[in-house]
Amino acid sequence: METRVAVIGIIVEDDKVTTELNEILHEYGDYVVGRMGVPYRARGINVISIVIDAPMDVISALAGKLGTLEDVSVKTAYSNVTFED
Repeated sequence: METRVAVIGIIVEDDKVTTELNEILHEYGDYVVGRMGVPYRARGINVISIVIDAPMDVISALAGKLGTLEDVSVKTAYSNVTFED
């Protein structure tokens, strides 16, 4: 199976979606390499970075699900290197 490493950047503008967001991330937990969350209290937002190593369709599915959440912005950056598992 061919995988890629990607970084998914998430900006959460309202804490009411936190539970649903965490449930989605837990669903893809086997692919997550690392996660960093920064509460930016001065602006009232949270910024989360997810490093994931997964097939392209899995990365796209995760980003797509996160993108459907209200008050959440998502962008994904992919590595150019692929890996065989």
